[in-house]
Amino acid sequence: MTIKYPEIGICGLSCRLCPRYHTETESKCGGCKSKVRMAVGCPFITCAIKRKDIEFCWECNENKLCEKWRKHREAGKQHDSFKCYQKLEDNISLIQKNGISDFQKEQKIREELLKEMLKDFNEGRSKNYYCIAITILEIEELKDALTKAKINSNKLDIKERSKALHSLLDEIAEKKKYFLKLRK
Repeated sequence: MTIKYPEIGICGLSCRLCPRYHTETESKCGGCKSKVRMAVGCPFITCAIKRKDIEFCWECNENKLCEKWRKHREAGKQHDSFKCYQKLEDNISLIQKNGISDFQKEQKIREELLKEMLKDFNEGRSKNYYCIAITILEIEELKDALTKAKINSNKLDIKERSKALHSLLDEIAEKKKYFLKLRK
């Protein structure tokens, strides 16, 4: 099968916003549909790609009745693993409503903003936090926070720059009741 969207998980997660996708060590992940992940597998890879020859769960004729996918989506409303699931349902809705290419475009914008945060504001301890913020906050909120952080932290060291951006993102999250930590 030809994989058209390697950075979009079979279940609807965006691999582009995962901390393991943005690492330079051996633990770097190329996405849920990379060779390594496909070899290791997961229940969704086995079912969708290997058994049914489809790239995404929502393409399956049985998706509305699939207990495994329903449980995954329900769990994602309450808990995260190493990756933030808080927008999983929104991702699936956006894809079903506007198509995969619109979702892909949005994720590329989010990834560019994440790369900017990691380059200019990561003191070595904030990658997971930024990945969650990028996943949850609206694009305009993220752009605004980055602009303000650059202005407010122009001549500060990296630790202080990071604190400045954290403060702005936390402020947005508090107002909007977003949760910027993994929910274990």
